[in-house]
Amino acid sequence: MPDHAPQPVDRQLPTDEARDLISLVRDIAEREIAPKAAEEEDAGRFPREVFALLSESGLLGLPYSSDHGGGDQPYEVYLQVLEELAAARLTVGLGASVHTLSCHALASYGTKEQQAEHLPAMLGGGLLGAYCLSEPASGSDAASLSTKAVRDGDFWVLDGTKAWITHGGIADFYTVMARTGEEGPRGITAFLAPGDAAGLGAAAPERKMGLKGSPTAQINFDGVRLDSSRRIGEEGQGFAIALSALDSGRLGIAACAIGLAQAALDEAVAYATGRRQFGRPISDFQGLRFMLADMATQIEAGRALYLAAARLRDAGRPFAKQAAMAKLLCTDTAMKVTTDAVQVLGGYGYTADFPVERYMREAKVLQIVEGTNQIQRMVIARHLAGPETR
Repeated sequence: MPDHAPQPVDRQLPTDEARDLISLVRDIAEREIAPKAAEEEDAGRFPREVFALLSESGLLGLPYSSDHGGGDQPYEVYLQVLEELAAARLTVGLGASVHTLSCHALASYGTKEQQAEHLPAMLGGGLLGAYCLSEPASGSDAASLSTKAVRDGDFWVLDGTKAWITHGGIADFYTVMARTGEEGPRGITAFLAPGDAAGLGAAAPERKMGLKGSPTAQINFDGVRLDSSRRIGEEGQGFAIALSALDSGRLGIAACAIGLAQAALDEAVAYATGRRQFGRPISDFQGLRFMLADMATQIEAGRALYLAAARLRDAGRPFAKQAAMAKLLCTDTAMKVTTDAVQVLGGYGYTADFPVERYMREAKVLQIVEGTNQIQRMVIARHLAGPETR
């Protein structure tokens, strides 16, 4: 073991409860997640038993109210839990973030009756969620979605296809945005669909460059009948609900990106302090030392930005601009840091014997999901200079 082995992140946490929570997460990550990550990612295996453990441990409902089984934790704490999970295995950190995103609509816009009926199982009952907004022809332009929901008495009937759905085919429930009215954002409504609904099916999982253990698939709705009690919010409110969820979800992606980058930096430091060339550790060479210093600085900057955005959210202040900035900076940082980590390890970094090549492949998707980084720049610019003129 090298003399300068990486140490756990020194976190600034608001309470003793939060510190105990991070200790619990680190213990689960060390015992149950990290040891099997490489093998299971290579095999494309989703660790459902890990998510059951996270649910039993109260880690899948952290930012939601304890009235319905949540953890009553501020986003400042919840995001650092995600970071720890993602550092152990991105499939787990990202999956926890997506599950939280999937619960947002009901937790924030559902009626008290809806919340009492569904949230306890969603937040702490072992269920796993998925979020259905994107479609094969409707990605960045989400307001142009074409999946339809038509009223039929006391039911809504859904028809259409959703694309790029994390947990597609294995989720227990799907938060779905569907068109119930006019074209554009005002004609979209949110629904909660059970995973075993008749007519709901999943295509074969996508064959991806990374995150092979996290299933991503198209979801088909073929005459799926949902009771009217499964509409969330008002008719036509779905797009506003979706955007609200994405503002928070982008912070989850930012935290996962920093966790992945931190794992890559830790691997690079461990290798550089243990690998000897020309009679001394390669970490003695200035060019490599400067690379490690830049990697660490970029990670700290990204962590500070996502936490600043989280604290705005916790204070009830607007945070959409800062969420877009955090998603942009943190995911670009993950791509840069993981690429540099491969370089630090040299030829070994390009092999599957070390995890940094997997980290680099996984980092790429974080620049794409929940709004590409080009979209994040558009969001930021609109806050600075107003909407684009046409």
